[in-house]
Order: sequence, then structure tokens, then C-alpha cells
Amino acid sequence: MAAPDQAEKGGLPGFFGTVEESNGLLAALGAFVLWGLSPIYFKWMSHISPFEVISHRVIWSSLFVLLLVMMMRKTRQLIAVFRDRRKLLVFLVTTVLIGSNWLTYIWAIANNHILEASLGYYINPLVNVLLGMLFLKERLNRWQTVAILLAVAAVAIMTVQMGYLPWVSLYLAFSFGFYGLLRKNAPVDSAVGLVVETTLLMPFALGFLIYLTLTPVSAPLPEFGGHGFFYDGLSYALLIGTGIVTAVPLLLFSVAAKRLKLTTVGLMQYLAPTIQMVLAIYIYDEPFDSSRLVAFALIWLGLIVYSVDGLRGRRKARRAMA
Repeated sequence: MAAPDQAEKGGLPGFFGTVEESNGLLAALGAFVLWGLSPIYFKWMSHISPFEVISHRVIWSSLFVLLLVMMMRKTRQLIAVFRDRRKLLVFLVTTVLIGSNWLTYIWAIANNHILEASLGYYINPLVNVLLGMLFLKERLNRWQTVAILLAVAAVAIMTVQMGYLPWVSLYLAFSFGFYGLLRKNAPVDSAVGLVVETTLLMPFALGFLIYLTLTPVSAPLPEFGGHGFFYDGLSYALLIGTGIVTAVPLLLFSVAAKRLKLTTVGLMQYLAPTIQMVLAIYIYDEPFDSSRLVAFALIWLGLIVYSVDGLRGRRKARRAMA
């Protein structure tokens, strides 16, 4: 029988390592699967303007994630952020980045660009490496350089094939990359940070929806859909549900990040864009011709190079510390 202190630390055996590691793995799996399946949910709201969807998402996410923060007993940390002018200034910028990232993602789903969105989240880890080099003076080794060059080649191929720059992919990757870079200067719990950001966006979201509500429409409201704060029951339920869709994966990811190694979480993050890619091709019939296959293959190769190099680097660091 395990000692009490061992049990408290999650040392009891579980299906995947210790109980703590097993729970962390299941939480990470739940978070990334939910993020991967999110296009299905937002596709159900494609009859509603992306600006209205994101406005409702801001409002309901703020309420649900605030409840989550209160349950996690982190309200003091939340209050401290609003009292810290330097952190609040950083959050003003991250608010713009996360808001525009959400809007781009919702627009992409509504306009059949899920494949480009998935590519953006595949590219994101490589963008993070590039931004680290440019702004944090981190040096790239040769394998990281190879991985980034493969990503650049993939984007170039897609640009030639489509006839325009895959701006959805690039904006999602770079906006989230800069978001993570700036959040390093305001290190707080992810749920607390999201409450701050949605609170800062709240006046704009409310103002926009109130304006729509008070603006007369020239035609009768559609049976399935709505306007401002007037929607049919199903549409309203879906809009309110955006708060849950935002809060639940965030909670699961928070649990996973505390119980799993960073390497494990980093490798599992590719699950979400993979699910999105499968949905785009097999459920929503987005085109995936040979040139797109080549572009994605280059990205996958770059991620393999990047991941293997990262694993080797961490092993060498552990050996040096031993």
C-alpha cells in the first residue's frame, strides 16, 4: 500500500504512469479533441455574422471563465492584474491579438477555410521559434532552421497554388505567436488572463450587439437566425454555449499543463489541427489536391524535425544536470 504522501503527490499507479499523469493525459486529450472538433460547433452558427458570434463569445466566455476562476479561488490574482498598470498595458495588446484571432478563426470556418485554419495551428510552433529568435535573441540551431525553411516552402507552394497568400493560416499562426510572446511579460494563470481579456473586450461586444438590437431591419427576421440580441431559441443556445466551448477546454488544458511534462503537452497539441484537417477534407469537402498535400507534408516534416530536435535537446539538458 502506498504511503499517504505518495498518494497526495499522485504517485499511485494509473493506466498511464501515475494517477496524476493518467488524469493529466486524459485532460490534455479532452482539451485538444474539443479544440479540434470546435469547427463543427461554429459551423452550426455560420448563418450568423462572425462579428455577432465573437461578440456573444466574448460576453458568455467572460461569464463562464469568471465562474471558473472563482471556483479555482484565483480572484485575488485577477484583481491584482487590474491593479498592475504594466500588466494591464500588456493585456490591452494581447486582447486585440486574441480577439482578432478568434474573429479570423470564426470567419474561416463560416467561409470554408477550415483547412487553412488547421495549417495555421500546425505552423504556430515554428512561428514561436522564429519569434524567439527575433525578439528574445534565442539562437536557432541547424535543425530548427531547417524546420522553419520547410514551413516557408509550404506557404510558398500554397500561395502559388491558390493564387493568393494563405493569410488565414499566417494570421492565426502569427497572432497567436505574438500573443504567447507578450503573455510571457504578464505571467498569470491562463483562465485569469482570459477573464481580463474578455472583460476588456466586453464594452465593444455589448455596444455592438446593443447597436444591432436597436437598429431597425428592412426585412423580417429569419426564422432560423436573428439580429443583435434577438434570435431563435436554438441560435441563442448555441451563442450562449460559446462560453462553455471556450471554458471547458481551457480548464482541461490547465489541469494537463500542471500534471504532464511540457514535452508531452507540446506533442499532443498537434492533435487539434489534425482533427480540424480531417473535418475539412472528409466532412466539409474542402479541396485537398496534390499541391496542398505537398504543402502539408512539408509542414509535417518540419514539425517532425522540430520535435525530434526538441526531445534530443531536453535529454541532453537532463543528462547535464544528472
